[in-house]
Parts: sequence; C-alpha cells; structure tokens
Amino acid sequence: MNTELLISGGRIFRGLRGGFAEALAVRDGRVVAVGTQEEASQAVSTAARRIDLNGRVAIPALNEAHMHLAAFGLTLTQVNLRAEEVRTLDEVLKRVGEAAKRAQKGQWISGRGYDHGELDIGRHPLAEELDRVAPDNPVFIVRTCGHVGVANSMAMKLAGVSHNTPDPEGGAIERKNGRLTGLFAERAMRMIKQAMPSCTEAQLVDAIDKAGQKLASYGFASASDMNIGMTAGMTEVAAYHQAEAEGRLHQRMWQVLFGNPEGIAQQAWEQGIRPGIAAGATAESLLAWGGMKVFGDGSAGGLTAAFFDPYLESAGGGTGIFCFPDDAMHEMLSRYHRQGWQLDIHAIGDAAIEQVLSGMEKADAPDAPIAGRRHRIEHCGFLNRNQRQRMLRHGILPVPQPVFMYEFGDLYVTNLGQERAAAAYPMATWLHEGHHPAASSDSPVSTVDPFPNLYTMVTRKTNKGTVLGAEEVLTMEEAVHCYTWCGAFSQFAEGDRGTLEPGQQADITILSRDIFAEEPEALFATQADMTFRGGRPIFDRHGEVAALSAALG
Repeated sequence: MNTELLISGGRIFRGLRGGFAEALAVRDGRVVAVGTQEEASQAVSTAARRIDLNGRVAIPALNEAHMHLAAFGLTLTQVNLRAEEVRTLDEVLKRVGEAAKRAQKGQWISGRGYDHGELDIGRHPLAEELDRVAPDNPVFIVRTCGHVGVANSMAMKLAGVSHNTPDPEGGAIERKNGRLTGLFAERAMRMIKQAMPSCTEAQLVDAIDKAGQKLASYGFASASDMNIGMTAGMTEVAAYHQAEAEGRLHQRMWQVLFGNPEGIAQQAWEQGIRPGIAAGATAESLLAWGGMKVFGDGSAGGLTAAFFDPYLESAGGGTGIFCFPDDAMHEMLSRYHRQGWQLDIHAIGDAAIEQVLSGMEKADAPDAPIAGRRHRIEHCGFLNRNQRQRMLRHGILPVPQPVFMYEFGDLYVTNLGQERAAAAYPMATWLHEGHHPAASSDSPVSTVDPFPNLYTMVTRKTNKGTVLGAEEVLTMEEAVHCYTWCGAFSQFAEGDRGTLEPGQQADITILSRDIFAEEPEALFATQADMTFRGGRPIFDRHGEVAALSAALG
C-alpha cells in the first residue's frame, strides 16, 4: 500500500509557532514537508494519495492528556444520567427503573453522570428513591465528577454497610437524622464498588475498543487512561495488552497506574512493569507506561475538593476532604518518584494542591532530582500565584480540564462564589507565564467531545452563558496548542507529535470547517471528518480515503 499522502486545498495549522501552511506531505507515517503547494508536492511521488480539504482545516491530531479510556468505554453500556439529557429526579428514576426491568433479579444496575446541581431537586437522589424503582436490584449511580455516588438499600446491604459503619479514612458515608441517605464520597465509594462484580478481560477489551473508536471520531490520535487498576485491578493491564495484540487499540496511550494503597502499584512493580514503553514492545508500540496516580482530594462540584477557605455556607460549608494525611501522601510521592514514575496526582482545591506540591518538593534530592521529570498536578483547578511560581520553577505541569468551566462553572459560583469561580483553571495565565497546560476532559467526568472544551477556552463561557474570568480567554491557536502540543509535552512526546512539522509523526485531524476563521459558536457545528495516526486513517467520516484507494486501484 502506498504510504504517501498529500493534503492541500485548505489551511494546515502547523502549530502555535509555525502558524499556517498551504499543503502537507506524508511518507512512511511521518510529515516530510509542510509549506507551499509546490514544496509539499515535490516531497511525494505522483502516486501519493491526495486529500482535498475544500476549505476545511487540518490540525495536529488531538491528544486526550487526562481521561479514563476504559472507564469511558464501560459507561457506554451503563445508564446514561448526564445532565445534557437528565435534569429531573423523575428522569433519573425513570432511567434506573427501565434498566431494572430489563435486568435479572439481583443484577447490579450502574449509572453515571448525574449532576445534583442541575437536577430540579437541587440535591442527590436518595437510597429510598432508588429502592422504589429497583426493589429487586442493587443500584449504584455515580455523580458526573466520579467522587460521589448513591447506592440503594440492597447495594449497601451487599457491601456490609449499616447505620453504624464508620467513615473510612479519606471518605464519608452520609447520614441524616441517624439514617443512611445512600451517599458515599471519595474513598468510601470503594466499599460499594468492592461488592460489585468485577469486569472480565473480554469486557474491558470491548470497552477499550469502543472508547477508542469514539475518540477517533472526535479527532484524537493520542489518549490516556489515568486510573488503570481502579476498576478491575491487574485485569486492566492484561486487557490493554490484549487490545493492542488484536488491533483494537486505536490511540497512542499514556498509561497511568492507580497508586492509592488500594491500587495496583505494588502488583504492577512486582510483575515487572516499569516507566516507559511496555516490556517486549517495539518502538512503534501504542502503549507507554508513564505515570502513577494518587488522589489528593475530590471535586469542587461535589464539595469534596480540599480548600483553605470554606465553601459558602449556603452550599453546605466545610473545606472538603483530604484523601490522605500529609505524611502518607508525601511518603507515596517520594516512593513513586524514586521508582522513576511521573507523578500524576489529583488535586483540585488549593489546600490539596499545596499538600501535593510540597510533597513533590520534598521528594527532590541530589540523587533523584525532580527537574526534568515533568511531574503533573491533575486538574489543578484552584491555585494561587505562589503555587504557580513554584510549579514553574520545578517544571511541574498543570493538566487542567477547561470543559469543567463549561459544564460546572455555574455550580462553582454557587459553591465558592463569583471571585473564586472566575479564577479557576487560569488557562491564559498559565500559558503566558510559561507553563504548558495540557487541556483535557477527564472523561467520563465531562464530555469527551473536544468542541465544548475549545469553546470554553476561547470564550470562558459556561453552558448557561455565564462568563467567568474573561481575562483567561485564549486565541483559537492557543487553545488548539493546549489540546495538542501541551498534551504531547506532558507525555514526553513533543519530539514526535503535537505539531505538523517535518519529522513529526503524521497524526493529523481534518475538521469539517476552518475553526480559526469563524466565530466560536461555530465550534458546536464542527466535526472531525478524518483522523490519521501515523499517516493511516483511524476515522474517515465520509469514506474519502477509501474512495481514493479505489480510484488508485
């Protein structure tokens, strides 16, 4: 098969520094020329496949620097409770009830995505409400943030939870008037999850495949799984190897192991998994085992992110939840740092960011410096100037989800007030100070669709139209840079991808319109028409490559 490709007929976004070009040439999976039509044409033979953009735009393929790919794939088979479709308690209960009617008696019902701040009742569903629609099935539904969930009575009974069960370290079991409400927060959620049946390797391979296909349809050629082992232990590691072996892995993957004490860090280490390309793999392997994930706190929407100053009293007050005390967190960070892992640590509130940042600083040592390690603070939503300066000095990267502002920004105002909400996820400040913020979605927490994410970066508007922190607006070029090059940088891959310059891997996305030439609102009518990984199409909405191949014989 001819591996040459020529793309022209529209603008090519080379990257933030390179700007735009007329045409791009690919050979053997790499960009060989980008520039004028003549320059690109001369770099390939007359037999090269030719893609006519017809006024569309080509960009470096998108990089999902922080998501949960296997978990996202599994949610495609769960009850969909996302706020785009579900805004009332009645609709939550209707969907759970319909799933229970289809299920066998005693079969678990799982749902994901509700947002109590968007529901008409303004609160979480209750166990007794879930009992009414699913009396013969254990039910566990998880809030969109993934840090809070509600179980029904049967689920709590199977988990061995009663009214006098104590809160675990770093977690909370909600009670009101001495009765369980069904709400479990942070590390308490594992009490329910441990009672649920584990996923099989085959189910996980299917989930990885389906999730990867969905990502390719949105323009992603690189992605991540940030909590490998959290759902099914070491079976998840095996599933990824099997998916790659079967050709069902679609993105270049940056794999991050679940490093909490209940995670798989020790098992993985004992089985020989080390930072870097998977053992026995070639240089073209799609799997790289890169980071270790530990949870520092929860979510601002769920009132469990840890802050110095309390949430508004009208929202419930309190300062959130630390998943671990300082000494336990710092010990884990030091151990994983010395093992050679990139530290990819969840921290959203400023107090949790301080705990994590100070732990990374303490891990610095002459024989194991943190300089150049590109440790990451995942989410990093609400931080102060001093923390930004220290991160920049040590090369510690923020990995934010601007789409949180789109989906949850108005709830941040409700929970934290206008000023603190407006300062969240300061994309422009980060970029202009010299940080490399890798925009991402945290899917299935938020939508994996990149276009609302881009929209928020260039407008700072929530899904209700509220503008929060207008000074943090990016240009479209900057927003795409954060979604491409910054993600590659966070994975030590900027030498191979993130721009469309000669020598780079030909990971390319062709969008249905030139987003750089239109108003931000046009993003909601934009699609990825084609996605290439290494010059080969992994998504082709209109069958353009197939048509070219047929024409060339």
